[in-house]
Parts: sequence; structure tokens; C-alpha cells
Amino acid sequence: MKIIVAGQGPFGEKVLKALLRKGEAIQGVFCPRGRPGEGMKSLAVDSNLAVFQPKRMKDPEVREAYKTLSPDLVVLAFVTDILPRELLEIPSLGTICYHPSLLPKHRGASSINWAIIQGEAKTGLTILWADAGIDTGPVLLQREVAIEPEETTGSLYFNKLFPLGVEAVAESVELVKKGQAPSIPQDEDLATYEPPCDDSVAGIDWSRPGLEIFNLIRGCDPQPGAHTTFQGEKLRLYQPAGFETAGPGNPGEILEIETEGLLVSLGSTTCRIGKIRGEDGKKLDSREFAEKVELQKGMRLGS
Repeated sequence: MKIIVAGQGPFGEKVLKALLRKGEAIQGVFCPRGRPGEGMKSLAVDSNLAVFQPKRMKDPEVREAYKTLSPDLVVLAFVTDILPRELLEIPSLGTICYHPSLLPKHRGASSINWAIIQGEAKTGLTILWADAGIDTGPVLLQREVAIEPEETTGSLYFNKLFPLGVEAVAESVELVKKGQAPSIPQDEDLATYEPPCDDSVAGIDWSRPGLEIFNLIRGCDPQPGAHTTFQGEKLRLYQPAGFETAGPGNPGEILEIETEGLLVSLGSTTCRIGKIRGEDGKKLDSREFAEKVELQKGMRLGS
């Protein structure tokens, strides 16, 4: 079975490595130029594979390369472009794609963020058959994981969804090769699609319930970083922990400056903030940041 692998970053590299280790017949590797594609390109070159680095997957050169390589299967391992239908029609067995949610829930680019922001106790990953929509194709395989109470988007992805995803892609390729890969239509009545998790949704509203604020900070860690202000400067908060269902103080008030971080009031609840990044871009331990800007007990964030 002839395979094309397209992707980027550490995930794309690990998927390519896993498929090579299993002895799959990789015909070509597609990855972006620059840092996002460095790992995949290096591995592909070392493995004597053809490497293609188009600006966009819909560029004509990609279509021509696909036709030349004549793949049976295309594996998308972290591809942010939407592939045109003409590319999807070239591989004889289809195109499979990794998505870090239990589709049809949380379609879109920020699926991990929103599962945490919305306070869910579980999420997972889906290997789907790509179609012309955005995360709408039939499901091949799914794996479920728990979301722990203090997990962030970063820890959930790197500790669970990344390694499990690499295994799931390799398993899916094996199922396709054996002719045993399911193709289960998604239930559109259950579909959700959230916008990208960027600064437009990452602002902290201290009047909201404490658990919502806590989950927003978790869901925006490491990117884009839930933001508030202090003395006119935008601050981004990271590593929230120690959420308590009861606590004193006004929302945003610094209750204690501790070794573990800043104890902050969320209204009727509290949490500790482990790290803070100011407008200079440096992420510091909260205690160190407090000393730097002379943030003291009793002062309030967001005012």
C-alpha cells in the first residue's frame, strides 16, 4: 500500500517515524517550509523519501506530485489547510486525518481548548476519513481520555492526545491495509463547532462564576493565555491550580503571595496562579512577577 504522509511539527514527525518503523511504503512526505516542517523533512531526507514543501496544500504543484506518486492512502498528521476535493479524489483508498476530539463534538482548530473551557470531564481523538468539509468525514477510529481537574490544554495534548494519536494513526493505517477500516457517518445533530481560541475569547471577565474563570485559564494554557490587566498592562495567566469551592475576597483580588503562586479570589472561590506573562513576553513564576511589578496582597487584577 503506497502512502503519502502530510503534516508538521513534532506530531507529524512522530507519525512518520511510527509508520517507517512498521515498514509502511511511504512514497512522499509533505510538510511546510521553516521550523514547523524541519523535523519531518529531516527524517524524510534521512530515510531517502521524496519531500515536498508547498506553501499551501491546494497549490497546483501538490496535485501534480500526488498524481506522480499515485498513492493508495494519504495520512494527514496535523495539517491545518483544507484540502480541495480534487486532492481527496486521487488516493485510491482515501485520506485519513487525526483530530483531537470525539467528533462530531468540537469540530474546528481549537477542539482541545474548548473541551477544557467548557468544563468537560472527558474528550479524546478521532481518526476520520477526510472529506470536503471541516472535520465532517466518517469516523474510522476513536479513543477516549479523561480530563483531570487541573489539566491544561498543553498537558492534555502532550501527555495524552499526542502519544495516543500517534498510536491511533498507525493502527488506522493497519486497518486500512487489511481492508477492515470502518467508515461511520457522524451524527450532525450532535455536532458542535467553536471559533479559534484566540484573544477575542481569552479575556477574563471577573464577574463570571469562579469555575468558568478557572476553566478558561486552563483551556487557554499555553496558547493564547487567558488575559487580564494590572495597572494598564495586559497580563496572561498560566498554571492554575488548587481550585477551592469557597473563598474570601473580591474577584481578581490577590489573597496571598505564596511559593506555589498567587492565591487569587474568583469571587466565592479561589485558585493559585503559577506563572504570569506580561507585555514584555517573559513568562515568570507568579511570585517573581509580583516582586517585579510590586504586586501586593490586597491588590486586584482586572481593575
